[in-house]
Amino acid sequence: MNDHIPVYDNIISAHNKIKPFIHKTPVFTSSSINSIVGNQLFFKCENFQKVGAFKYRGATNAVLTLQKDLLNRGVATHSSGNHAAALALAARTQNVPAYIVMPESSPQIKKQAVKGYGGEITFCEPTIEARESTLKKLVEKTGATFIHPYDNFDVVCGQGTAAKELLEAEPELEVLITPVGGGGLLSGSSISARFINSAIKVIGAEPENADDAYRSLKDGKLYPALKPNTIADGLLTSLSELTFSIIQKNVDEIITASERYIALAMRMIWERMKILIEPSSALPLAILLQHSDRFEKKKIGIILSGGNVDMDKINYLLSAGDITARTG
Repeated sequence: MNDHIPVYDNIISAHNKIKPFIHKTPVFTSSSINSIVGNQLFFKCENFQKVGAFKYRGATNAVLTLQKDLLNRGVATHSSGNHAAALALAARTQNVPAYIVMPESSPQIKKQAVKGYGGEITFCEPTIEARESTLKKLVEKTGATFIHPYDNFDVVCGQGTAAKELLEAEPELEVLITPVGGGGLLSGSSISARFINSAIKVIGAEPENADDAYRSLKDGKLYPALKPNTIADGLLTSLSELTFSIIQKNVDEIITASERYIALAMRMIWERMKILIEPSSALPLAILLQHSDRFEKKKIGIILSGGNVDMDKINYLLSAGDITARTG
């Protein structure tokens, strides 16, 4: 872990560095969803980012920041999701190898994405011990640099550029909500938000069935994720010391949502906005729906973190929590 904490100048530097490689994603609104939640929502659509997720920002910044001699040896990580694809593509843009350790149980769509971006996949058993031990052997063999999905200074700075773009477009936002898993997006976003608008309220959104970040912030003690069971499969990881320290300083609260409301929010965005998001992206809207009494007549920014949905699981995702579609 890095021994220092990013500041907004670091996010500005990261943004300048990655701009030639990333998409400046659009900000969408929905009058029908606004009328349902009683707030004015601004959706930063990172589902339209390269590789279909905000992760490309952090991975690209980390790759571009490496010294040339290290970069030429390649980069490596362990990931079952969007970070794996993001790092593979970021490495390909620099013509260096990306060595990716993936659990055998990883979604097929994610495996295909990593291969398509040129990543060299090594499969392992679906445990954190297997992931870490396999990665260690791979790094020793190749000399590649390990780029952690979120416990990395440069990754956090890259993730903070999404909120920077959102707040530059909508500087009068009163609330900013992002999903939280390992905390890279929330911590980076909180740094941008606090600098651009010191009065803004920053909130993390987390599944009730994977609420380690909620408990960590509430108790002031870092808890690991213990057997999380949620359709929001991008939010199964625990905070790191780095992301937790940033979140403790900058984030007002973390609010949780049930599986029913996660599925309901995801379906609502699919139907009302006609865009595809993955379950993890639905958490901010899910907490607004489930805890509507806590939000009223606010200008709220939401970062839709990604849109990589396993199409074979759509029926399962839509029926999660035995929900009934809400017509509003």
